[in-house]
Amino acid sequence: MVGTGGEVATFSVWDYVVFAGTILAAAGIGLFQAIRTRKETSSDEFLLGGRQMTAVPVAMSLTASFMSGITVIGTPAEVYRFGAAFWLFTFSYAIMSAITAEIFVPFFYRLGITSAYEYLEMRFSRPIRIIGTSMYVVQTVLYTGLVIYAPALALNQITGLNLWGVLVATGAVCILYCTLGGLKAVIWTDVFQMVIMLSGFVAVIARGAVLQGGLTKVWEDVRQGGRLDVFDFDPDPLKRHTFWTIVVGGSIMWVSIYSINQSQVQRYISCKSLAHAKMALYVNMVGLWVTVSLAVVSGLVMYSIYRNCDPLSNDDISTSDQLLPYLVMDILAEYPGIPGLFVAAAYSGTLSTVSSSINALVAVTVEDFIFPVCRDLTDRQVSWLNMGLSVFYGAVCIGMAGVASAMGGVLQAALSIFGMISGPLLGLYLLGMFFPTSNSVGGLVGMICSLALTLWVGIGGQLYPPTAEKTNPLPLTTVGCLNSQNYSTTAPWTSPVTHTTLPDVRPALADSWYSLSYLYFALMGALITIVLGLLVSMATGGCKQEDVNPDALVKKSDLICFSCFSKSQELDVTEKDRTLMFIEANSSVLMDFDGKSVSVEKITKL
Repeated sequence: MVGTGGEVATFSVWDYVVFAGTILAAAGIGLFQAIRTRKETSSDEFLLGGRQMTAVPVAMSLTASFMSGITVIGTPAEVYRFGAAFWLFTFSYAIMSAITAEIFVPFFYRLGITSAYEYLEMRFSRPIRIIGTSMYVVQTVLYTGLVIYAPALALNQITGLNLWGVLVATGAVCILYCTLGGLKAVIWTDVFQMVIMLSGFVAVIARGAVLQGGLTKVWEDVRQGGRLDVFDFDPDPLKRHTFWTIVVGGSIMWVSIYSINQSQVQRYISCKSLAHAKMALYVNMVGLWVTVSLAVVSGLVMYSIYRNCDPLSNDDISTSDQLLPYLVMDILAEYPGIPGLFVAAAYSGTLSTVSSSINALVAVTVEDFIFPVCRDLTDRQVSWLNMGLSVFYGAVCIGMAGVASAMGGVLQAALSIFGMISGPLLGLYLLGMFFPTSNSVGGLVGMICSLALTLWVGIGGQLYPPTAEKTNPLPLTTVGCLNSQNYSTTAPWTSPVTHTTLPDVRPALADSWYSLSYLYFALMGALITIVLGLLVSMATGGCKQEDVNPDALVKKSDLICFSCFSKSQELDVTEKDRTLMFIEANSSVLMDFDGKSVSVEKITKL
């Protein structure tokens, strides 16, 4: 009987068929792109799709890149245990999209870079570029290992799929189409995987609503269970999720992910024009809204079904990662192939993130580590280098999945990684873009001190999780379980995903510094980098105006408040490039466009 605990069904033959067919279809799309573009072997084609991608597929790829298997499995479990406050991230996504599309996209697009970290050398120095790239590589490998391991573990324990067999198969499929197809293969496969992910959520919501007698009954159940108390305006920065931590801290965290993370920058600079790049960000915003809303509703449906019999408290499962897979096998097993679709949805999220990470890691390695010291490589050598690095990073990410097994809750751990490392990096970019007097010494000192502090608080929070008073888990019960011990619980564990026990001995900082909401890591890191960077820059003489590359600073033409009032028709960058090449080939006159968009009228006059 659904919702009363006990063992659930396992995979049927049709589930395996649907799951395997979906994964093979994803690989097939990647291989098709590889065959289609087999004659275009340049690094620009492999890493940036020839800079000819359009808005909609790039937008879906942007969404799929960070809506991983962790989102599919972790977000509904988060809502089940802590309520629907996670939906407030829709505000964060809107703020992030506006900032990224109207400041960072025009800026990076104007620079025409392949690696986001090329900017750090342009503005500061070569060592800072190397440090920034290294921080990104470490962050991405850790995150990707977590993305591979967490869904594999949860699904292994529910469906019986071999854990390490699935891990290796996941990595192998990603390596295959990343190696052969490059960014185009990654983007078009992401589009397919995004559709599968959303289909998995819809299947869970539809079946759950039917079993409960409609969404109105679900809504009433979750209201009585306190899951709809979303707007908590408590300003306490130690409380895990409030309106302020999610909207303020969450916005800065997602800005650090979308504005300077190579996986995302690489996508919007692959667009054929600036207009397409901006549109991709706004369409992506809608995609994020839809995805997180479906994930939240899935969690609410899950609570409605298990409101009287919590599978975790009843020992039907061992971690809350397994809540949604357990629900799927409980309510959908009688429909052959549908559980396979859900597993495919979780793994589609995993594949999209892993493939994006591998492609981005290859890009920064080639652009930041190899090209500066090996400038005379042929296109064929670069092509083989790109493919070899794809295989290498795929293997490293699979190996890192073992390390990820010790990192605790997948959802918070994943976002904490970005906050701890991307926050200081975001501060460094803002320091360089908006403060002309900042110098490389100030930037380096600010970033290193900021990184040390964010790692301190982040690792401390993992070792000494905050108490239930700060995380606010909601009541759960087993009174309706057929084999229950008839007790209720307010969930004594505090990790958002795993069932853990607080350490017996807690240091003095455990209930203050280490309890800082993980959503404030990025904000704290960015602010410390900027403030310390400016102070150290002033103490070391600052940076003279003539020593600053004017292209490395944000210009009026990069900002919406100025660019939207331009009367002249803008050319796509591809046409601008062709025009400049024509001028250079036919004239000895040097012209400075000052980083502004080239208008038809100006080119005609020239």
